[in-house]
Amino acid sequence: VQLQAYGGGLAQPGGSLRLSCQSSESIFRSMAWYRQAPGKQRELVVAISSGGATNYADSVKGRFTISRDGAKNMVYLQMNSLKPEDTAVYYCAHGGIYWGQGTEVTVSS
Repeated sequence: VQLQAYGGGLAQPGGSLRLSCQSSESIFRSMAWYRQAPGKQRELVVAISSGGATNYADSVKGRFTISRDGAKNMVYLQMNSLKPEDTAVYYCAHGGIYWGQGTEVTVSS
């Protein structure tokens, strides 16, 4: 499985970004977004099961939304009300086994 994440960039506090993850295989498996901030361990942002159940980190609940498009094998992460502490490299994961290369998000004024 190959995964390519993109859509990162610079956003102001309170702004929005949408990350995309293109998978070479069906995304109707457990998919997830993780992030790793400088000097910190990688952490789960949100996971979505094959059946569509979601599990968000407390720090992003109400601000981030995961979605998917099975026809395109795409998974998205809509990030609203961004905070400086959201600054990190974001990775998508497929089945808990395969990882994309990461896309960098910087939230700063």
